[in-house]
Amino acid sequence: MEALVGTGDIRTVIPVKVLDKLGLSIRTYETNNYANDEQQKVGISDPIIIEIQGRKTTRDALVGGDKVIIGLTALKTLDFVVDYENLRLIPNPKNLDYPVFRI
Repeated sequence: MEALVGTGDIRTVIPVKVLDKLGLSIRTYETNNYANDEQQKVGISDPIIIEIQGRKTTRDALVGGDKVIIGLTALKTLDFVVDYENLRLIPNPKNLDYPVFRI
């Protein structure tokens, strides 16, 4: 499945149609605050497995929109960085073989 990398998004987002396709459900709701001071009640999915280039993490996701967006918490957990020059996602050059977490 293709997804966008949301360098300004903290959480991962999946559309309702993806939630349904994966056979998941909304397990709770949260109120999200947006940069323009708007608030919106948003569904939170069952945990999903996010796998990028062989690295995996399990996260819940916000449910909404029409595109899958991988948020910063997933990227940090997987230890990926954005190569802005070549517009791609790459493993952290300091940890090419496996993700390393900062605690």
